[in-house]
Amino acid sequence: MTTSVRFIGSGDSFGSGGRFQTCIMVEADGQRCLLDCGASSLVAMRAQGIDPNGVDTILLTHFHGDHCGGVPFLIMDAMLASKRTRRLVVGGPQGVRARMNDLREALFPGSRAMKPRFELEFVELVPRQPMVIGGLTVTAFPAMHTPETSPTMLRVQCGGKVITYSGDTDWTDALPQAADAADLLIMECYYYAKPIKMHMNYATLRAHREELNVKALVLTHMSEDMLSHAGDVDEKCAADGMIISL
Repeated sequence: MTTSVRFIGSGDSFGSGGRFQTCIMVEADGQRCLLDCGASSLVAMRAQGIDPNGVDTILLTHFHGDHCGGVPFLIMDAMLASKRTRRLVVGGPQGVRARMNDLREALFPGSRAMKPRFELEFVELVPRQPMVIGGLTVTAFPAMHTPETSPTMLRVQCGGKVITYSGDTDWTDALPQAADAADLLIMECYYYAKPIKMHMNYATLRAHREELNVKALVLTHMSEDMLSHAGDVDEKCAADGMIISL
């Protein structure tokens, strides 16, 4: 059984390189899951011919808009435009239901009174505790990022494969644990050499590379600086629309 990973959006908060914000689709065993869903994700899905009603699960790493801001748009589309009928599960850090409901009301005032005609479930991820969500086994690990966003990394088991996604994080000892023996590590790499607090840069990643026991590594969430060095690195760099088969 093939597990497919598609970078619907591989960009940062600021549209560096003209890229859509973070949205990574994992497809296996007839299930489709989004790892993060940045504010531009619905537009990116439409541009790439992906039916948002075909998504079963959304897993969020943290509560920055370029990683979770697309969820209200997807839910509003499901209620008003796409007329969704199938169940949708949104998993994320503690407080995910309240955060997404508040964000939807902020973006679409009055929408709090609207009730979806499909089953909408929110699931709080418990750090280091494997949970079965939408047919996937998901384990969250603590990330080193803005504390107010409840940052996590995700380890996802699906289709006999393990995919680890860093979200946004500086180096932390939890990263090798989350990525241990993974078939694919999707790693934020914001700058090439410049250190930036609570984000990864390539110099730091290379310094710790031997600690990461992974079969494949892809860099994503790159700034203009990192994009300008994409040809200087050994690792594969993500691009919008890129598909990896495991």
